[in-house]
Amino acid sequence: MDWGMANRMSQLIQPDGHCVFMPIDHGYFLGPTSKLEQPGKTVEPLLPYADALFVTRGVLRSAIDPANTKPIVLRVSGGTSTVGADLANEGITTSIEEAIRLNASALGISLFIGTEFEKQSLLNLGKLVDEGEKYGIPIMAVTAVGKELEKRDARYLALCCRIAAELGARVVKTYWCEDFDRVVNGCPVPVIMAGGPQADTEREVMDFVHDGMQNGAIGINLGRNVWQSEHPVPMIRALRHIVHENASVKEAQEIFDSAKAGNGRVASVPA
Repeated sequence: MDWGMANRMSQLIQPDGHCVFMPIDHGYFLGPTSKLEQPGKTVEPLLPYADALFVTRGVLRSAIDPANTKPIVLRVSGGTSTVGADLANEGITTSIEEAIRLNASALGISLFIGTEFEKQSLLNLGKLVDEGEKYGIPIMAVTAVGKELEKRDARYLALCCRIAAELGARVVKTYWCEDFDRVVNGCPVPVIMAGGPQADTEREVMDFVHDGMQNGAIGINLGRNVWQSEHPVPMIRALRHIVHENASVKEAQEIFDSAKAGNGRVASVPA
């Protein structure tokens, strides 16, 4: 691995081999998502507990303080919305030159495997990998499923992750599922868990994050299940404890409850 590529990967994946990414890129297809109407304010108290920020160029420029941020994973795919005909019909929206100007540590792109636009999204990934490798910028492939959430099973996600790795992604973001070890074991590059729509309870999120970490994931990229929580700072602190401290769900719940009791919307320096 070239020095630049290795350096960028080390910014994202911490010395323990794990990572906590904070995605706030949802507006590129959802618009002003609930509790992300002002993304800069939403993410500010969460940044001390994140290892990297997953964001579009527009929000990065307009809402993130360049003097006080974390490494950037730049969302570079898009072109569709929830009111359009098909979320899978994406293209690459941001050039590699723009990513370099914005000092991105990695680029993120969605894949829609099993859809009408499968070939297009896979070729998008291949082209982006070519550009990223040229400049030492890793690519994170996101195994999106659009509106078809029932596709999130181990067989399908294992297929998606392996294909993403085969085409050159350095990291793959995918959903947690039952038998998650099947997904991880078939993917030769690191796997990070996505969150998807907000879960019913905080405990539910802690449960699947813990299971995924025990079954080989290196970290998380959870947005709505953190910043749509009634207590976002306690939530990210609890999840960080699972990811970086190998905490049990019980221990994570204790962190959550303790932080909540101390006003969880005010950040403090992570332990």
